[in-house]
Amino acid sequence: MTAPSPHVDVRAPRFAAGLTSVVLAVALLTAGGWLVAAQALVFAVGALAGLRFSPYGLLFRTLVAPRLGPVREREPEAPPRFAQLVGLLFTVVGAAGYLLGAPALGAVATGLALVAALLNAATGFCLGCELYLTARRALPARTA
Repeated sequence: MTAPSPHVDVRAPRFAAGLTSVVLAVALLTAGGWLVAAQALVFAVGALAGLRFSPYGLLFRTLVAPRLGPVREREPEAPPRFAQLVGLLFTVVGAAGYLLGAPALGAVATGLALVAALLNAATGFCLGCELYLTARRALPARTA
């Protein structure tokens, strides 16, 4: 028997996507490889340690959630955590592009991450989450 996966307030990933959008937009405007690298670090914490340890998750829980009222809906952590991993991959490529002298690669990878973050922030549609769910349906179930 496996332990149930953690659940998160559905508003938290959307808040994080909004902050991510701002960071990545500024990075694109300034060709800021170090700023993209900093966002990659935020994604790494969320993907590897869990959303409750993510800097944006901590900001949401301490500054935003208390002003919004009680949680009305939760979702499993796995899909948005996978989305953090996808964001990490794009921002690592973006940071590497900027910092290693391939600004076009940096801009394209950062721009793709920005589009996904903006989509989530504006509409609540998470591309990485949908990719996770599609992969789960396509892969055969593991037996314990």
